[in-house]
Amino acid sequence: MPESHQPISSSRETVARTMSGYVALVLFIVLLVVVIGSIAGIAGSEPSDAQVGGFLAFIIPAVLVLVLLAIGFYMIQPNQAAAITLFGSYRGTDRASGLRWVWPWMTKTKVSVRANNVVSEKLKVNDLRGNPIEIATNVVWRIADTAQALYDVDDYRAFVNVQIESAVRSIGSRYAYDDVEDAEITLRGSHEQVNRELRTELIERLQVAGITVDECGLTHLAYAPEIAGAMLRRQQAEAVIGARRKLVEGAVSMVEMALSMLSEKNVVELDDERRAAMVSNLMVVLCGERDAQPVLNTGTLYQ
Repeated sequence: MPESHQPISSSRETVARTMSGYVALVLFIVLLVVVIGSIAGIAGSEPSDAQVGGFLAFIIPAVLVLVLLAIGFYMIQPNQAAAITLFGSYRGTDRASGLRWVWPWMTKTKVSVRANNVVSEKLKVNDLRGNPIEIATNVVWRIADTAQALYDVDDYRAFVNVQIESAVRSIGSRYAYDDVEDAEITLRGSHEQVNRELRTELIERLQVAGITVDECGLTHLAYAPEIAGAMLRRQQAEAVIGARRKLVEGAVSMVEMALSMLSEKNVVELDDERRAAMVSNLMVVLCGERDAQPVLNTGTLYQ
């Protein structure tokens, strides 16, 4: 597994100090009604200089407050978050969905915390035995820490794609493509273990960006085209050899059992030559690819 390297000053997500946008909306509407009423009242009368001065002293700050209230509104969709910064300083993350409000001089950066699905490109990798193979994977990931995703890496999506490629190459070179005897872990025969190890490695690689992996699995696995034909013939030969080995082991076991039972029940007395002939016949019958053709011996074994 790759070593986990954390940055010297790693960001950590905190809760931002924001308020419900509906409360601010009520204040905005009330103040707007008051402003409109004041304008209508002053326009429908002949105010004195003192009244005009008082109106201006009220209306200018009121309009400024309306503008500030309007700028502070923002909307957060379900499974979305907004990172709040003040003059470049991180002030927390707002994950509450709906209409929200924050001081207008604070910057809001929205980021999706929904699950993302990535299907990697087919990569050519040399497996444990040096054979070139093609491999691809499907990864379901999501942002767990918005501060790390936004401020600890330059582009978290590009970072995810690069780390997926690196992890797939690492896993592909760690195991052999296939093993006929099933004596070792292989990419082709141990899907669950390989997928589990790939997910663990991806989580370790992506934790620096505040990203976690929910699910991953190989979607494509094959020998490279330049050796596919040769490897297919090798697989066929290994399969034939393995089948022959199993067949011979079974035949020897059955012959031993037959000779043992004949001796125990005293069915027939067999000397070394007759025992050898019976073993030969039984092996031919049990290991032959064609049906046996019986030959009746009307004489004796020695004629």
